[in-house]
Amino acid sequence: MDIAMFREHMKNRKPVPLKSEMHDFFTRLSNAAMRITCELNAVYHEPDEVRARFSKLIGKPVDESFFMFPPFYTDCGKNISVGKNVFINSGCRFQDQGGITIGDGAQIGHNVVLATLNHGLVPSDRGTTYPAPIRIEKNVWIGAGAIITPGVTIGENSVIGAGSIVTKDIPANVVAAGVPAKIIKNVPAE
Repeated sequence: MDIAMFREHMKNRKPVPLKSEMHDFFTRLSNAAMRITCELNAVYHEPDEVRARFSKLIGKPVDESFFMFPPFYTDCGKNISVGKNVFINSGCRFQDQGGITIGDGAQIGHNVVLATLNHGLVPSDRGTTYPAPIRIEKNVWIGAGAIITPGVTIGENSVIGAGSIVTKDIPANVVAAGVPAKIIKNVPAE
């Protein structure tokens, strides 16, 4: 098992049963992510150091325009992709096994949760996880405390209101808010 096989498995939304080879790989990735996030969150780091640690966490370099305020938490790290001019505020939690893609210019508010895994509904299947990617397109702004659930795409330029729970795709150029999030208006044209 390697990272490419892991990403392909997740991309294809294949289930991950408890006590499987893929689950064991998950566990190893989680332990590595905990070590790196402890380094990231334990003390103050200059912005370049934050970028370096985040790059190590996700396993690929981030652009010099990337900016984040720790603390930041993830239980994997290796299935996150970020574009240019991305800002992630403090206290965010990414469950990225299923894949998280964040487009250029996106802004993620305080304490946002991005969750890409679900569990089986039947009690005997609860140990199995089911991945589904989250896609945050270009120039999206996600307000503080929002939760984005597995499989959701948020369209370009859209805004998610603080405290919202997004359970379905949000089209481009709208403001969505609430529990569950619903479109409340269009983003004004420039």
